[in-house]
Amino acid sequence: MLASRTLPSQTRFFMVLGALSAATSVALSAAAAHLPSLQAAGATLNTALAQQQFHALGLMLVGLALTRVQSVWLTASGGLMLLGTLLFCLNLYARLLWGWDAARMAVPWGGSAFILSWLALGAGALLGNRRD
Repeated sequence: MLASRTLPSQTRFFMVLGALSAATSVALSAAAAHLPSLQAAGATLNTALAQQQFHALGLMLVGLALTRVQSVWLTASGGLMLLGTLLFCLNLYARLLWGWDAARMAVPWGGSAFILSWLALGAGALLGNRRD
């Protein structure tokens, strides 16, 4: 099915970014296992890594869903997952790795984006138009 036609650009976009996000979270996990400065980060780092890994898979799911269903809700879901990763995970990483804490207030907004992304994914699955 997928091989017989060209994938929509949105599908590719979310799947590629999901794969890149998953790869960077694995690299950061490996670094955390070997760098004493990251080992001390503890629960904060583990939370950021877990959220990034989970939402990397979510981006892949959005990309796959877009191959079967056409929906602005699905596109919004992927965008919100990306926004959540930037606001939540990247801010926590910046604080832990570089001591940069200027955007701490954005972290809850990232968590909210994650929550909304899953609601949008559900809406897209429910309300989207099937691709033929």
